[in-house]
This record gives sequence, C-alpha cells and structure tokens, in this order.
Amino acid sequence: MNFDRVDNLIRQVESSIQVTGEFNKRKELLVGVDLGTAYIVLVVLDEEQKPIACEMQFAQVLKDGLVVDYIGASRIVRELKAKLEERLGVELTKAAIAVPPGTSEGDSKTHCYVVEGSGMDVVAILDEPSAANAVLQIKNGVIVDIGGGTTGLSILKDAEVIYTADEATGGTHLSLVVAGNYGISFEEAEVIKKDSKRQREIFTIVRPVIQKMASIVSHHIIHHKVSDIYLVGGTCCLEGIEEVFQKETGIRTHKPTNPFLVTPLGIAMNCKV
Repeated sequence: MNFDRVDNLIRQVESSIQVTGEFNKRKELLVGVDLGTAYIVLVVLDEEQKPIACEMQFAQVLKDGLVVDYIGASRIVRELKAKLEERLGVELTKAAIAVPPGTSEGDSKTHCYVVEGSGMDVVAILDEPSAANAVLQIKNGVIVDIGGGTTGLSILKDAEVIYTADEATGGTHLSLVVAGNYGISFEEAEVIKKDSKRQREIFTIVRPVIQKMASIVSHHIIHHKVSDIYLVGGTCCLEGIEEVFQKETGIRTHKPTNPFLVTPLGIAMNCKV
C-alpha cells in the first residue's frame, strides 16, 4: 500500500474543511455521508475524486453504529449539507453511506432515511472497512475500522472481501474508562482523550480496552492467513495504538497519518449510480 498517496489524499480532505476547492459546476459531485457514533462527516469530491469540501460535527445520535436519535441525526445532516451547498453554490443531490459490517437491513434503511431526509438520494451503501479500502487500495490483509461505537473489520484476499465482522467496542468505551479514572463527565473525558499533550497519560489508562479491540480482531482472523493489519477510524488517531495491535496479534500493523478521515473519503469515492 502506498501511504504517501493515502496521506496526500487525506491532507486534501483536511484542507477542504477550511478552503473550498475549485470544481466544474456543470459536473455532478460525489458526496459521502459518514454517520459516526462520535462525529457526522460529509465529504464532497469532484468528478475526478478530488476533495473539494468537508464539514463535520460532533454528535451523540448513534450508539454502537446504530441511529438512536433519528430527529437529531437528520437535523445535523441537513445542517451540514446546507453549509456545504452555501460554500459550493450548488445543490447536492446524491450521496453514498456506510454502515458497520453485519448491520441489519432495517438499520441500514434507517441510515438511508436520515440522509434522504436532507434531500439527497442514497446511491450506494457500503460496510465501513470496505469503504476505507477505496482509499487504501489493499489487495490482501485485514482493514480494521475503529470508530466511536464499534470495531469493524474486513478481510481481503486478492482485492476481494472474504469475511466481515463488527463488535460493539470503540472510542466511546475509551472515554468511559477515562471518565471513570478521573471521576469526570463523559464530555470532559472526550476533550482530554483528544488532547495531544496528554496522549501518553491517556494511553496507559485505556490500554486494556485497546488490547480487547486487538483480541476481537485476533478472534475473527484466527482461521485466515493474514500478514498485515491496517487501522482506520477516529479511535486509531490515538498514538501507539498500532503498536498494541501488533504486539497482541503478532501481525504487522499499519495506519495512515490521519486515520479518522479515511472512511468518509472512501464513502464519497463510492458515490456512483
């Protein structure tokens, strides 16, 4: 996998949060909507899959990857879409979405309804690790997507997904451990967890949860020959998480410079009729 290519793409998405890229208004835009447990992210690409705009908002309207506050989720997606349309000067009419592996048809439809309620047609539904692979482009290995609520994985062989799984352990659980350790609120724990100056301190506290995530992956890949693990998702921004995974699984583990935006970007890349 070419990490230079991946990191360059992610830097473009990061830049598009503040600066809107140039694009042909006569061409159809690609939109990815990532309904996460901690953040809702919308990424817009031009017809050549170049990032041109991104908006996101912290939200607690999903639990373990499932919508628990439909009205709240719908409101946030509408607001983010409106911000993007104001920036771009065009209407966004279609979008792709992703759900945790193994999500039921009914829960997938709820994700669709949230996005369609904003005025966009949902043209593609992917599982999150597979969406991430639109960016990573790995042929063999396991992609592990650790978001706010779940740890999802897809095993790939010769560029084909041969196995998927998802379990309810994610960044929210890290925040709960931090909150309990310091006797503070969940919201305060979220802030501390993201403080780069306290990463080493926090890592010691949450290491057992990370080890559990690694054990989840080990359990699911035990009957498959896997040589490499690729980490994506907001929780994987935690410095040193890849080292714990490699030690616990015994398998080489990699992650991009910013794993948080990989899946939202990959979702947008799949916004095709």
